[in-house]
Amino acid sequence: MGLEYNTERSEVKLLEYGRNIQKLVNHIKTIEDKEKRSAYAETLTDLMKQINTNIKGNQDYDQKVWDDLYLISNFELEVEAPFPMPDKEAIGKKPQRVNYKSSNIKYMHYGRSVEIMIEQAIAMEDAETRESAIIHIGRLMKSFYNTWNKDNIDDEIILKHIKELSKGQLDIDIEKVKEFGLFNNNVKESHRSNRNNNRDNNRRRNNNKRRRN
Repeated sequence: MGLEYNTERSEVKLLEYGRNIQKLVNHIKTIEDKEKRSAYAETLTDLMKQINTNIKGNQDYDQKVWDDLYLISNFELEVEAPFPMPDKEAIGKKPQRVNYKSSNIKYMHYGRSVEIMIEQAIAMEDAETRESAIIHIGRLMKSFYNTWNKDNIDDEIILKHIKELSKGQLDIDIEKVKEFGLFNNNVKESHRSNRNNNRDNNRRRNNNKRRRN
């Protein structure tokens, strides 16, 4: 009985199945009858599943075993199988890189969503609606900043960033922001409610005057 040295052995295609499986695959390739060859190949895939139990968690694990069988045979195994032989060039090929949408975000801690909200606020025509949007954006930006930084950020800096990101198209009275704490999430816009109530009262007075006249 002759000894077989490692240097004389052929390379094992898939180490997880071992050399014996590779020998069985090479034997099946020599069987001339296709029907018999196919039956042996199917039996071998069952054995391969028992050997390589790691692939059982794979969603397409049946196809994975047949793909491995084809690879071990160097894509030279012609059988009737439930899955076609994969493209040889596709095996081991690195997946194509996904091109993500690139956007130059000026302040990463605010994120792209804040920039989108600023763009939407710029398009608002109503002054009061736009001011409400600025206050909401300011609160959000302050919250995001405090998430990533231990130090509190001043309202002036938040407003400066809003102006910068909007290219000067969004602005609000900083003194009013400080007085009412408009950029703080725990403060309601009570001044706005009072102003709206005063406006409604003025409208009622004007309507009553018209009716009297």
